[in-house]
Amino acid sequence: MSQAQALLQNLGERLRGVFAKGEGTGTEKVPVRDWVSSSAGQPTRVQGLDLTLIWVVLALMGLGLLMVYSASIAMPDNPRFANYQSTHFLVRHIIGLSFGLVAAILVVQIPVANWERWAPWLFVVSLVLLVMVLIPHVGKVVYGARRWLPLGVMNFQPSELSKFAIAMYAASYMMRKMDVKENFVRAVWPMAVALAVIAVLLLAQPDMGAFIVIAAIAMGILFLGGVNGRMFFLIVVVLLGAFALMITLSDFRRERIFAYLNPWDEKYAQGKAYQLTHSLIALGRGEWFGQGLGSSVEKLHYLPEAHTDFLLAVIGEELGFVGVAIVIIAFFWLSRRLFHIGRQAIALDRVFAGLYAQGIGIWMGGQAFINMGVNLGALPTKGLTLPLMSFGGSAILMNCVALAVVLRIDIENRQLMRGGRA
Repeated sequence: MSQAQALLQNLGERLRGVFAKGEGTGTEKVPVRDWVSSSAGQPTRVQGLDLTLIWVVLALMGLGLLMVYSASIAMPDNPRFANYQSTHFLVRHIIGLSFGLVAAILVVQIPVANWERWAPWLFVVSLVLLVMVLIPHVGKVVYGARRWLPLGVMNFQPSELSKFAIAMYAASYMMRKMDVKENFVRAVWPMAVALAVIAVLLLAQPDMGAFIVIAAIAMGILFLGGVNGRMFFLIVVVLLGAFALMITLSDFRRERIFAYLNPWDEKYAQGKAYQLTHSLIALGRGEWFGQGLGSSVEKLHYLPEAHTDFLLAVIGEELGFVGVAIVIIAFFWLSRRLFHIGRQAIALDRVFAGLYAQGIGIWMGGQAFINMGVNLGALPTKGLTLPLMSFGGSAILMNCVALAVVLRIDIENRQLMRGGRA
């Protein structure tokens, strides 16, 4: 063999070695570009983590912590909370945030393929817990509603787990039913039965607000998964009819609707519309730039549940229109980013991951929209908190877990775009 031929052979072996790197031990990788083209045609940086998403979530949680403290600092002046310290709810909220962040760090390590396998079992566990809540001396009753399981360090609300579980189950369900999604009975009927079971369990608590969010997540994933459009709108009409029937047959819910339509009526202003009227007063006092941090008057026992359902009203009173606008923009960006991660996963042929991420986008955006609508008087009063911000240990915990799975999806998307494996 001539020297030239030996040189060419050696070069060929070295080139083959370059393209074979990363196949075995995974310690060496094929050189790739540090960007890929997004759907908008503009370069997107390929990094290990979506730092912007993380910082937006942490900023919402940080602002929520500050406002929960501001909204609850005067509660010990109320005889009902006379034995509490002024930092009671702040400390409990910090504990909830700590549990949530630790859980998120652990969950982000779990491959999405595992969640796809666990999805049906997770849904079953959520149903079991919803049943346990209704058992006397097991479920905890607060303000006449039986929604919590006491766990010592916190009261766990199974409906929050159900929101996470239904997103998993619906995404897994659509993956398994891809071949029959045009057939209404075979594609939709089993999911309709699952929603009906959840509806019965939640309305027995009662917790209609949670059921509305769960139904929105499930229906959104069915629609995004490709269920026949006409059949989808038929389901929506049936659900709206069911909600209208529940309101018609319930004096309590009917009174809430009338109070929402005319909150300043003497009949409702000191009754069913009491929270709404004081929320509107708080937002009106805030004007453009607010009364200043800690200067809310409505939180001084005028506005009930100021640290939970009506936290946005305190934000509006203390930080004004500017503070409320920042929160709205942050949730809009968060929801849009979650949908973008979902679309990216579907483009990479990861349908379960994509539908789940979009389902969480519906959860975060939809629940925030309902809570804000209630605070602003645009929607009837419902017992729904502001995600990531309002006081509530189990809600914060499940918000963090759900977003951690989406972050894992984004990490795996980036690995695939690098040419590696998820």
